[in-house]
Amino acid sequence: MNFQERKKKILAALDDAESLTVFELAEILDASPATIRRDLGDIAEEGLLLRTHGGAMKIENPILTGFSEKSGVNSPVKERIAERAASYVQDGDIIFLDCGSTVFQMCRFLKKKSIRVITNSLPVLAELIDVASIQINLIGGELNKARKAVHGDKAVQHINGYHANKAFIGVDGLSAENGLTAHSEHESTITTAFIRNAGQVMLLCDATKIGRDSYVKFAELSAIHTLITDAGADAAKTTALQQNGLHVEIAG
Repeated sequence: MNFQERKKKILAALDDAESLTVFELAEILDASPATIRRDLGDIAEEGLLLRTHGGAMKIENPILTGFSEKSGVNSPVKERIAERAASYVQDGDIIFLDCGSTVFQMCRFLKKKSIRVITNSLPVLAELIDVASIQINLIGGELNKARKAVHGDKAVQHINGYHANKAFIGVDGLSAENGLTAHSEHESTITTAFIRNAGQVMLLCDATKIGRDSYVKFAELSAIHTLITDAGADAAKTTALQQNGLHVEIAG
């Protein structure tokens, strides 16, 4: 049985049972616990299940992991957030742009600026490559075809060799209790490197992600200078973020 076949059986089993241990899944699939652990890690990085101590549990609303799928969700909201974020970019700035779909929406609002962009996103590269006033530094490393982005240790090393005035990043979950969270360790390490090497960090996050926690905790709220979100954000949740010192802006 190959990985894709095991993946289907694992997700089907979790759909029925809500949560299962590694050993229960190993028995169901007639596979070794080591194989199941490896499979669970890979499937969790796709955002299709939640890894637990000793096993995994079902996610009620599996995430859209592919860039093409994500980019169409909440598009008008993302455009308003992106436009507000782009207003912070000044001529002469060096900026990090991550591979998030909301960050990508900034491109249309950056084309008249004279800036340098450092990014791991192939869609950002494609959108800005012919803009004469924008210099692009494409981060090198391993390509994630679904996300259309570069990840891995080499990519982090590349980022660590530069400093940006501002970083514009996305997130899978944000809460006052757990800070910034992500579905994938690969993406969280890239985002952490952007945070570490930027003078100012802007988080672009639509309302659906506020108050939600994901798999990987990777940064405290104190790492972020400004959160830009939309008017659909729950007032109590944004107030909790503000009470923990985060500056919140509502776009549009």
